[in-house]
Amino acid sequence: MNQTLQALITGLLTGAGLIIAIGPQNAHVLRLGILRCQVLPTVLICACVDATLIAAGLSGMGALVQASPILLQAAALGGAIFLAWYGIKAVRRAFHPQAMTIEQAGADAPATAAAAITTALAFSLLNPHVYLDTVVLLGSIGSQQPPSLRPWFGLGAASASFIWFFSLGYGARHLAPLFARPLAWRVLDGLIALIMWAIAISLFIGRFA
Repeated sequence: MNQTLQALITGLLTGAGLIIAIGPQNAHVLRLGILRCQVLPTVLICACVDATLIAAGLSGMGALVQASPILLQAAALGGAIFLAWYGIKAVRRAFHPQAMTIEQAGADAPATAAAAITTALAFSLLNPHVYLDTVVLLGSIGSQQPPSLRPWFGLGAASASFIWFFSLGYGARHLAPLFARPLAWRVLDGLIALIMWAIAISLFIGRFA
């Protein structure tokens, strides 16, 4: 196999393995995708942030992140607070008597592109795991490639982000018939709350306990 193609595929598969997981960012994209609300700015920001961090990791910033516990602690504290707050919102949606239809379930979704971008940036950046996955892990793996092949590895890893987030955001709309039922929204928001709180607790314990 051509070395360039091999580096591209390695980056694609490695990036996909780290990105495709149940987490707050993916849960947020899934919900907005079902609602068909501000999907394009949301998935673009999530994918572009990943691509930027991957490029930073390949440029050698992974070692800097690892050597900066203050940076990771600040991100962990901010991320824990944000995710705990978002989990509370999800619980309120799940138990609120008006969280019944798709229209009502989307009442607190971002109403403008600016709001969607701000929320997507918060989900993408207020989580130290994203720095460990993209900057540190992908940066370390990519640095093992010959210098001439590192850009291709990075392109593959960034492509995995774009493919995943666009597929999740625009594919989720096919679940809309299921979420015409109130119970489906209650279950989804309940699961989102559990995910947010579990990660918030893990961030806090992992950095401050």
